[in-house]
Amino acid sequence: MKIITVLGARPQFVKAAVVSREIKGHQNIDEVILHTGQHFDSKMSDVFFEDLQIPHPNYNLAINNMGHGAMTGRMLEKIEEILLKEVPDWVLVYGDTNSTIAGALAASKLHIKLAHVESGLRSFNMKMPEEINRILTDRISDKLFCPTQTAVENLTKEGFENDKIRFVGDVMLDAVHFYREFAKKPLVDLPHKFALCTLHRAENTDDANKLNNIIKSLNEISNKLPIILPLHPRTRNKLSDIIIDKNIIVIDPVGYFEMLYLLEHAELVFTDSGGLQKEAFWFKRFCITLREETEWVELVQQGCNICVGAEPKKILEAFNHFIENKHSINYDKSLYGDGNAGKLIIQELINSQ
Repeated sequence: MKIITVLGARPQFVKAAVVSREIKGHQNIDEVILHTGQHFDSKMSDVFFEDLQIPHPNYNLAINNMGHGAMTGRMLEKIEEILLKEVPDWVLVYGDTNSTIAGALAASKLHIKLAHVESGLRSFNMKMPEEINRILTDRISDKLFCPTQTAVENLTKEGFENDKIRFVGDVMLDAVHFYREFAKKPLVDLPHKFALCTLHRAENTDDANKLNNIIKSLNEISNKLPIILPLHPRTRNKLSDIIIDKNIIVIDPVGYFEMLYLLEHAELVFTDSGGLQKEAFWFKRFCITLREETEWVELVQQGCNICVGAEPKKILEAFNHFIENKHSINYDKSLYGDGNAGKLIIQELINSQ
Protein backbone atom coordinates (compact mmCIF):
# COMPACT_ATOMS: atom_id res chain seq x y z
CA MET A 1 0.00 0.00 0.00
CA LYS A 2 1.29 3.45 -0.88
CA ILE A 3 0.28 6.53 1.14
CA ILE A 4 1.04 10.10 0.12
CA THR A 5 1.14 12.39 3.14
CA VAL A 6 0.54 16.06 2.33
CA LEU A 7 2.14 18.54 4.74
CA GLY A 8 2.68 22.26 4.68
CA ALA A 9 2.26 23.96 8.05
CA ARG A 10 4.21 23.52 11.25
CA PRO A 11 1.57 21.71 13.40
CA GLN A 12 1.10 19.14 10.63
CA PHE A 13 4.72 18.04 10.95
CA VAL A 14 4.16 16.97 14.56
CA LYS A 15 0.99 15.08 13.68
CA ALA A 16 2.63 13.39 10.71
CA ALA A 17 5.58 12.29 12.85
CA VAL A 18 3.21 10.20 14.98
CA VAL A 19 1.64 8.43 12.01
CA SER A 20 4.97 8.01 10.20
CA ARG A 21 6.33 6.15 13.22
CA GLU A 22 3.44 3.70 12.95
CA ILE A 23 3.94 3.31 9.19
CA LYS A 24 7.57 2.32 9.76
CA GLY A 25 6.30 -0.73 11.64
CA HIS A 26 4.58 -2.08 8.51
CA GLN A 27 6.90 -3.35 5.76
CA ASN A 28 4.06 -3.45 3.25
CA ILE A 29 3.31 0.29 3.52
CA ASP A 30 5.26 2.87 1.50
CA GLU A 31 4.90 6.50 2.62
CA VAL A 32 5.69 9.36 0.25
CA ILE A 33 5.94 12.74 2.01
CA LEU A 34 4.91 15.79 0.03
CA HIS A 35 5.75 19.15 1.61
CA THR A 36 3.98 22.07 -0.05
CA GLY A 37 6.37 24.59 1.51
CA GLN A 38 3.56 26.61 3.07
CA HIS A 39 5.80 27.21 6.11
CA PHE A 40 9.08 27.95 4.41
CA ASP A 41 11.25 29.64 7.06
CA SER A 42 13.82 27.21 8.47
CA LYS A 43 12.74 28.11 11.99
CA MET A 44 9.15 27.30 11.10
CA SER A 45 9.74 24.16 9.06
CA ASP A 46 13.19 22.55 8.76
CA VAL A 47 13.75 22.39 12.51
CA PHE A 48 10.58 20.33 12.92
CA PHE A 49 11.71 17.68 10.45
CA GLU A 50 15.08 17.49 12.20
CA ASP A 51 13.75 17.37 15.77
CA LEU A 52 10.94 14.93 15.08
CA GLN A 53 13.05 12.72 12.82
CA ILE A 54 10.46 12.81 10.06
CA PRO A 55 11.90 11.38 6.83
CA HIS A 56 13.09 14.09 4.45
CA PRO A 57 10.20 15.02 2.12
CA ASN A 58 10.20 13.20 -1.20
CA TYR A 59 8.80 16.38 -2.73
CA ASN A 60 9.05 20.02 -1.63
CA LEU A 61 6.93 22.35 -3.74
CA ALA A 62 8.22 25.58 -2.11
CA ILE A 63 4.83 27.27 -2.57
CA ASN A 64 4.36 30.10 -0.07
CA ASN A 65 3.98 33.83 0.47
CA MET A 66 0.86 34.15 -1.72
CA GLY A 67 -2.80 34.96 -1.23
CA HIS A 68 -5.18 32.13 -0.39
CA GLY A 69 -6.42 31.65 -3.95
CA ALA A 70 -3.03 31.74 -5.64
CA MET A 71 -1.42 29.51 -3.03
CA THR A 72 -4.18 26.90 -3.03
CA GLY A 73 -4.40 26.88 -6.82
CA ARG A 74 -0.67 26.43 -7.29
CA MET A 75 -0.59 23.65 -4.71
CA LEU A 76 -3.51 21.88 -6.35
CA GLU A 77 -1.78 21.95 -9.73
CA LYS A 78 1.54 20.59 -8.42
CA ILE A 79 0.03 17.99 -6.07
CA GLU A 80 -2.06 16.63 -8.93
CA GLU A 81 1.10 16.12 -11.01
CA ILE A 82 2.71 14.13 -8.20
CA LEU A 83 -0.38 12.00 -7.58
CA LEU A 84 -0.51 11.08 -11.27
CA LYS A 85 3.15 10.08 -11.09
CA GLU A 86 3.04 8.15 -7.79
CA VAL A 87 -0.46 6.58 -8.08
CA PRO A 88 -1.01 6.14 -4.30
CA ASP A 89 -3.70 4.04 -2.64
CA TRP A 90 -4.41 6.79 -0.10
CA VAL A 91 -3.79 10.50 0.31
CA LEU A 92 -3.50 11.53 3.94
CA VAL A 93 -4.13 15.15 4.94
CA TYR A 94 -4.08 16.85 8.33
CA GLY A 95 -5.95 19.74 9.87
CA ASP A 96 -7.31 22.75 8.05
CA THR A 97 -4.63 24.62 6.08
CA ASN A 98 -4.40 25.57 2.41
CA SER A 99 -2.15 22.53 2.00
CA THR A 100 -4.95 20.37 3.45
CA ILE A 101 -7.64 21.51 1.04
CA ALA A 102 -5.29 21.46 -1.96
CA GLY A 103 -4.27 17.87 -1.23
CA ALA A 104 -7.88 16.88 -0.65
CA LEU A 105 -9.13 18.40 -3.90
CA ALA A 106 -6.31 16.87 -5.92
CA ALA A 107 -7.03 13.40 -4.54
CA SER A 108 -10.79 13.69 -4.92
CA LYS A 109 -10.66 14.83 -8.54
CA LEU A 110 -8.37 11.90 -9.41
CA HIS A 111 -10.62 9.44 -7.50
CA ILE A 112 -7.85 8.52 -5.08
CA LYS A 113 -9.03 7.57 -1.60
CA LEU A 114 -8.67 10.42 0.89
CA ALA A 115 -8.25 10.29 4.67
CA HIS A 116 -8.61 13.40 6.84
CA VAL A 117 -6.95 13.49 10.26
CA GLU A 118 -8.59 15.96 12.70
CA SER A 119 -11.92 15.64 10.98
CA GLY A 120 -15.20 17.03 12.30
CA LEU A 121 -13.85 20.12 14.05
CA ARG A 122 -16.10 23.16 13.83
CA SER A 123 -15.70 26.70 15.12
CA PHE A 124 -18.90 27.78 13.29
CA ASN A 125 -17.11 30.91 12.13
CA MET A 126 -17.14 30.96 8.33
CA LYS A 127 -14.92 34.05 8.29
CA MET A 128 -12.03 31.79 9.25
CA PRO A 129 -10.25 30.31 6.20
CA GLU A 130 -9.51 27.25 8.35
CA GLU A 131 -13.23 26.59 8.88
CA ILE A 132 -13.87 26.58 5.14
CA ASN A 133 -10.90 24.28 4.55
CA ARG A 134 -11.93 21.73 7.17
CA ILE A 135 -15.58 21.61 6.09
CA LEU A 136 -14.75 21.10 2.42
CA THR A 137 -12.05 18.53 3.19
CA ASP A 138 -14.46 16.52 5.34
CA ARG A 139 -17.09 16.56 2.61
CA ILE A 140 -14.86 14.87 0.03
CA SER A 141 -12.97 12.47 2.32
CA ASP A 142 -13.38 8.69 2.39
CA LYS A 143 -12.17 8.32 5.98
CA LEU A 144 -12.85 10.88 8.70
CA PHE A 145 -10.53 10.45 11.69
CA CYS A 146 -11.97 12.38 14.63
CA PRO A 147 -9.97 13.56 17.66
CA THR A 148 -13.00 14.06 19.94
CA GLN A 149 -16.52 12.78 20.45
CA THR A 150 -17.73 16.31 19.73
CA ALA A 151 -16.18 16.01 16.26
CA VAL A 152 -18.02 12.71 15.73
CA GLU A 153 -21.29 14.37 16.75
CA ASN A 154 -20.67 17.28 14.36
CA LEU A 155 -20.20 14.93 11.41
CA THR A 156 -23.23 12.84 12.35
CA LYS A 157 -25.41 15.96 12.51
CA GLU A 158 -24.11 16.96 9.07
CA GLY A 159 -25.30 13.66 7.61
CA PHE A 160 -22.02 11.80 7.02
CA GLU A 161 -22.22 8.02 6.68
CA ASN A 162 -21.27 6.23 9.89
CA ASP A 163 -18.85 3.88 8.12
CA LYS A 164 -16.66 6.86 7.16
CA ILE A 165 -16.39 8.23 10.69
CA ARG A 166 -13.83 6.91 13.17
CA PHE A 167 -13.05 8.25 16.63
CA VAL A 168 -9.32 7.66 17.07
CA GLY A 169 -8.34 10.38 19.54
CA ASP A 170 -5.88 13.17 18.95
CA VAL A 171 -2.53 12.47 17.30
CA MET A 172 -1.12 15.50 19.15
CA LEU A 173 -1.67 13.64 22.42
CA ASP A 174 0.38 10.75 20.99
CA ALA A 175 3.12 13.27 20.21
CA VAL A 176 3.12 14.79 23.70
CA HIS A 177 3.38 11.32 25.27
CA PHE A 178 6.29 10.35 23.02
CA TYR A 179 8.28 13.60 22.80
CA ARG A 180 7.78 15.13 26.25
CA GLU A 181 11.06 13.68 27.52
CA PHE A 182 12.92 15.49 24.71
CA ALA A 183 11.79 18.96 25.84
CA LYS A 184 14.66 21.45 25.84
CA LYS A 185 15.08 24.98 27.09
CA PRO A 186 15.17 27.74 24.45
CA LEU A 187 18.45 29.64 24.23
CA VAL A 188 17.04 32.67 26.06
CA ASP A 189 16.93 33.85 29.66
CA LEU A 190 13.55 32.95 31.17
CA PRO A 191 11.96 34.45 34.29
CA HIS A 192 11.28 32.11 37.19
CA LYS A 193 7.56 32.45 36.52
CA PHE A 194 5.98 33.43 33.21
CA ALA A 195 2.99 33.08 30.92
CA LEU A 196 3.37 31.74 27.38
CA CYS A 197 1.70 33.55 24.49
CA THR A 198 1.41 32.80 20.77
CA LEU A 199 -0.26 35.17 18.35
CA HIS A 200 -0.50 34.56 14.62
CA ARG A 201 -4.04 34.19 13.25
CA ALA A 202 -4.95 36.63 10.51
CA GLU A 203 -8.17 37.59 12.28
CA ASN A 204 -5.99 39.18 14.98
CA THR A 205 -2.82 40.20 13.17
CA ASP A 206 -4.55 41.75 10.15
CA ASP A 207 -6.86 43.89 12.27
CA ALA A 208 -4.87 46.80 13.72
CA ASN A 209 -7.50 47.52 16.37
CA LYS A 210 -7.63 43.92 17.59
CA LEU A 211 -3.86 43.61 17.62
CA ASN A 212 -3.49 46.84 19.60
CA ASN A 213 -6.11 45.70 22.11
CA ILE A 214 -4.42 42.35 22.65
CA ILE A 215 -0.97 43.86 23.15
CA LYS A 216 -2.42 46.57 25.43
CA SER A 217 -3.94 43.85 27.63
CA LEU A 218 -0.80 41.73 27.62
CA ASN A 219 1.26 44.78 28.55
CA GLU A 220 -0.89 45.29 31.63
CA ILE A 221 -0.80 41.61 32.61
CA SER A 222 2.96 41.40 32.09
CA ASN A 223 3.48 43.78 35.00
CA LYS A 224 2.05 41.04 37.24
CA LEU A 225 3.45 38.04 35.35
CA PRO A 226 6.13 38.24 32.61
CA ILE A 227 5.07 36.89 29.23
CA ILE A 228 7.18 34.88 26.77
CA LEU A 229 6.10 35.59 23.18
CA PRO A 230 7.66 33.43 20.44
CA LEU A 231 6.76 35.63 17.51
CA HIS A 232 5.62 34.42 14.13
CA PRO A 233 7.43 36.39 11.37
CA ARG A 234 4.17 37.73 9.98
CA THR A 235 3.10 38.98 13.40
CA ARG A 236 6.48 40.60 14.04
CA ASN A 237 6.00 42.73 10.94
CA LYS A 238 2.55 43.80 12.08
CA LEU A 239 3.85 44.84 15.51
CA SER A 240 6.57 47.18 14.25
CA ASP A 241 4.63 50.32 15.30
CA ILE A 242 3.13 48.97 18.54
CA ILE A 243 4.73 49.57 21.93
CA ILE A 244 5.46 46.31 23.73
CA ASP A 245 6.15 46.34 27.48
CA LYS A 246 9.62 45.27 28.62
CA ASN A 247 8.01 42.43 30.60
CA ILE A 248 6.82 40.84 27.36
CA ILE A 249 9.89 38.92 26.23
CA VAL A 250 9.74 38.57 22.46
CA ILE A 251 11.75 35.64 21.10
CA ASP A 252 12.16 33.99 17.71
CA PRO A 253 9.88 31.08 16.78
CA VAL A 254 10.88 27.91 18.61
CA GLY A 255 10.94 24.25 17.65
CA TYR A 256 8.53 21.68 19.03
CA PHE A 257 10.85 20.55 21.82
CA GLU A 258 11.37 24.13 23.00
CA MET A 259 7.63 24.70 22.96
CA LEU A 260 7.17 21.62 25.15
CA TYR A 261 9.67 23.08 27.61
CA LEU A 262 7.84 26.42 27.68
CA LEU A 263 4.53 24.66 28.28
CA GLU A 264 6.04 22.59 31.07
CA HIS A 265 7.28 25.71 32.88
CA ALA A 266 4.58 28.30 32.08
CA GLU A 267 1.96 29.38 34.59
CA LEU A 268 -0.72 29.74 31.92
CA VAL A 269 -1.14 30.17 28.16
CA PHE A 270 -2.51 32.95 25.95
CA THR A 271 -3.02 31.87 22.34
CA ASP A 272 -5.04 32.13 19.15
CA SER A 273 -3.69 28.77 18.01
CA GLY A 274 -5.82 25.65 17.92
CA GLY A 275 -3.24 23.04 18.83
CA LEU A 276 -1.73 24.93 21.74
CA GLN A 277 -5.10 25.01 23.49
CA LYS A 278 -5.04 21.22 23.74
CA GLU A 279 -1.36 21.06 24.66
CA ALA A 280 -2.00 23.50 27.49
CA PHE A 281 -4.66 21.11 28.80
CA TRP A 282 -2.34 18.09 28.62
CA PHE A 283 0.29 20.04 30.56
CA LYS A 284 -2.40 21.14 33.05
CA ARG A 285 -2.08 24.80 32.13
CA PHE A 286 -5.04 27.17 31.98
CA CYS A 287 -5.62 28.66 28.51
CA ILE A 288 -6.96 32.08 27.57
CA THR A 289 -7.93 31.87 23.91
CA LEU A 290 -7.60 35.11 21.96
CA ARG A 291 -10.51 34.24 19.68
CA GLU A 292 -14.28 34.59 19.88
CA GLU A 293 -14.78 30.84 19.59
CA THR A 294 -12.88 27.58 19.56
CA GLU A 295 -13.26 24.25 17.80
CA TRP A 296 -12.12 22.63 21.07
CA VAL A 297 -15.39 23.35 22.89
CA GLU A 298 -14.86 20.55 25.40
CA LEU A 299 -12.01 22.55 26.96
CA VAL A 300 -14.34 25.48 27.60
CA GLN A 301 -17.00 23.13 29.00
CA GLN A 302 -14.35 21.60 31.28
CA GLY A 303 -13.43 25.05 32.63
CA CYS A 304 -9.83 24.87 31.40
CA ASN A 305 -10.19 27.44 28.63
CA ILE A 306 -11.87 30.81 28.23
CA CYS A 307 -12.45 32.49 24.84
CA VAL A 308 -11.98 36.23 25.11
CA GLY A 309 -11.49 37.50 21.56
CA ALA A 310 -9.50 40.72 21.49
CA GLU A 311 -11.44 42.61 24.16
CA PRO A 312 -9.16 44.03 26.88
CA LYS A 313 -11.85 43.75 29.56
CA LYS A 314 -12.44 40.05 28.84
CA ILE A 315 -8.72 39.29 28.64
CA LEU A 316 -8.06 40.89 32.02
CA GLU A 317 -11.13 39.24 33.57
CA ALA A 318 -9.97 35.84 32.32
CA PHE A 319 -6.51 36.40 33.81
CA ASN A 320 -7.99 37.39 37.15
CA HIS A 321 -10.26 34.33 37.01
CA PHE A 322 -7.18 32.16 36.62
CA ILE A 323 -5.39 33.82 39.55
CA GLU A 324 -8.42 33.30 41.79
CA ASN A 325 -9.24 29.73 40.72
CA LYS A 326 -5.98 28.14 39.54
CA HIS A 327 -5.93 25.55 42.32
CA SER A 328 -9.46 24.28 41.62
CA ILE A 329 -9.31 23.76 37.84
CA ASN A 330 -9.75 20.11 36.81
CA TYR A 331 -7.46 18.84 34.04
CA ASP A 332 -7.91 15.13 34.73
CA LYS A 333 -10.81 14.25 32.42
CA SER A 334 -9.91 12.23 29.32
CA LEU A 335 -11.12 14.23 26.31
CA TYR A 336 -8.84 13.18 23.46
CA GLY A 337 -8.46 9.41 23.51
CA ASP A 338 -5.69 7.39 25.07
CA GLY A 339 -2.65 8.50 23.06
CA ASN A 340 -3.01 5.66 20.54
CA ALA A 341 -4.42 7.60 17.57
CA GLY A 342 -1.57 6.94 15.13
CA LYS A 343 -1.87 3.17 15.49
CA LEU A 344 -5.66 3.28 15.06
CA ILE A 345 -5.38 5.41 11.92
CA ILE A 346 -2.96 3.07 10.17
CA GLN A 347 -4.90 -0.03 11.18
CA GLU A 348 -8.08 1.48 9.75
CA LEU A 349 -6.39 2.27 6.44
CA ILE A 350 -5.02 -1.27 6.23
CA ASN A 351 -8.44 -2.74 6.97
CA SER A 352 -10.01 -0.55 4.29
CA GLN A 353 -7.82 -1.89 1.48
